[in-house]
Amino acid sequence: MALYEVYSHPVLVKYRTSVCSMATIFLLMALALTYIPPLLVAYRSHGFWLKRSTYEEQPNVNFNYELLLMAVTSTSGSYIAWSTFPAFNSLQGDNLRIPLVSAIEVDTNQDGKMDKLNLKLELPMQSTEAIQSVQLILTFTYRLYRMSTFVMQSMAFLQFYSPLAGAQLYVNGILKLQQRQPLNHRGFDTRYNVSVINGTSPFASAYDLTNIIAAYQDRNVTTMLSESNHVWQVGRPVDAPFIINVVIRYPVESISYQPGFWEMIKFAWIQYVSILLIFLWVFERVKIFVFQNQVLTTVPVPPAQPASSYKLHQS
Repeated sequence: MALYEVYSHPVLVKYRTSVCSMATIFLLMALALTYIPPLLVAYRSHGFWLKRSTYEEQPNVNFNYELLLMAVTSTSGSYIAWSTFPAFNSLQGDNLRIPLVSAIEVDTNQDGKMDKLNLKLELPMQSTEAIQSVQLILTFTYRLYRMSTFVMQSMAFLQFYSPLAGAQLYVNGILKLQQRQPLNHRGFDTRYNVSVINGTSPFASAYDLTNIIAAYQDRNVTTMLSESNHVWQVGRPVDAPFIINVVIRYPVESISYQPGFWEMIKFAWIQYVSILLIFLWVFERVKIFVFQNQVLTTVPVPPAQPASSYKLHQS
């Protein structure tokens, strides 16, 4: 009766030798050359350890309803100022002007996080005054939750100058996160959860814009008003207020953070194994060639014949 193949599997042949032999030395060298070079190749190809990674998150931003305004008039050396800090206002004397302020934060997509701030200031002016330069600081509470819980007090600084006397300034920009240092991958980070402006200080130096910005820029994590567009309108009617309209958006941010131990291991393991597979394939073929062709002397031990196979041959 004709026979046909229904199944096949490789035959296991064992090769035996003494502990102190060339075959043993060859096997140890093959193992070393199989597992160590992939590690060196992955490490020397740069990026083996994941030192920094990024993720996206919509920050939880809230306007603190704190601001400091300085406006320079066309009169040489003259300015008008106002802030939400009584100590600052008490230092201004005749330069103090109290504006009409309206501010509202809008949650456009109804996700529980504010998406933008609409701020309007109407600064009362005398008929002989004209605004040529505006400097404005707004403060915010900035929170991130997805990886580590990060909370800080931040600010947006707005500055504009025109040689022409203005009637209105319109600014539209985004509150952009700036990082000189990655955040932690977990934990609670409140190192910058301190006021940008020391509103309780009675000293004028505490409200100097140069000092405020210098101290703020010493931080490793800040926010700034970015991609801002300015519209300067002229032709203010007599006795009409100078108007400042500000729209600040809170975009989804790409956050840089320092990965944890297991994330670093996972990233390194993927690189190592991808190179190791090639070395395993190559050295497996080398070992098959060496032992099958008895390049190094060993004792082959063929597989035992099953009893059913022996009876079939006998029949």
